[in-house]
Amino acid sequence: MYKIGFACKYKHPNQTLPKKEIEEIERSYNSKTTTLRWMSNQTKDIQYEKLHMIVSHNMKSLNKLLNYVITLPKNLQMLRISSDLLPFYDHKDFKHFYEEKELLDIIISGLKEFGDKSRKHNVKVSMHPAQYCVLASDKPHVIENSIGDFEYHADLIRMMGYGKEFQDFKCNVHISGALGAQGIIDVIPKLSKEAQNSITIENNEKKYGLDSCLELIDHCPIVLDIHHHWCREGERISVNDPRIDLILKSWRSKRPTMHYSQSREYFEDLGQSREEHFDMNKILTFKGVNKKDTYAHSDMMWNNPCNDYAAEFLDKFDIMIEAKHKNLASIDFYEKAKKIIDSK
Repeated sequence: MYKIGFACKYKHPNQTLPKKEIEEIERSYNSKTTTLRWMSNQTKDIQYEKLHMIVSHNMKSLNKLLNYVITLPKNLQMLRISSDLLPFYDHKDFKHFYEEKELLDIIISGLKEFGDKSRKHNVKVSMHPAQYCVLASDKPHVIENSIGDFEYHADLIRMMGYGKEFQDFKCNVHISGALGAQGIIDVIPKLSKEAQNSITIENNEKKYGLDSCLELIDHCPIVLDIHHHWCREGERISVNDPRIDLILKSWRSKRPTMHYSQSREYFEDLGQSREEHFDMNKILTFKGVNKKDTYAHSDMMWNNPCNDYAAEFLDKFDIMIEAKHKNLASIDFYEKAKKIIDSK
């Protein structure tokens, strides 16, 4: 059975409500954080009080978000969770707070509840460290900091009860940094067992495309992002492309995940044929935009020729939707993809 997921935040279905009312509803499902500047200017007591409040909220919101996902159709029970659950967890000035028993108990119980429930209901769960996690850097201090950030995610994964076997949880990063695929190969042995079991590598729209990722198929799973691939290469990779089999091989018989996004809605007037939406040169000429303008994610899954194309991958892949309207966009794609699949 295929799954379609969304990333990190809950969007209320009725976006026509007053803004403050929507914010109040959504806040209880979504994580909170704070800034380094604010924290650095407070006393130790206020710092701890702030972290206690944020972490308590985040554990409750994480489990409330999971409870929402469980109410969705089985095909939509897939969730990427936020990296912001524990602010400054590995920061030298604040990490001692996370050794306080009261705060640690809140974290352990909240993450255990999440992990137990997600496994019970077979919700597919993942995380995605931010762009500053540069595991393939040629600078030792950047590698050290990036490993620390990835291991923060591994700690969360461990406390949820995941990371015990290969790809029981996906923690995805891009190849970024001067050393490319070889940098990732060199770093993987330095990671904890849970991190090694969870790491996946994704192609991006800039320096490191799919071919760079395929150098890693014997080391970790590859996450294909079909929009990034189109942006970088100007081609819509076919589900029957020989490289798809290499990607599947990297997952060692586990059900793979791919990523899918669309360009912003200002491309809506291109027409309804695949040719018009797949030809990068035609799009750039027609709209008078540059290639970078195609990178930004849409609010919803408006592009039906691309939805038809992406649905072809559901036989082989689960799909993580990356769109600004989060769960609303994943539901939108599911309803469109289901019609395509049911019509076959």
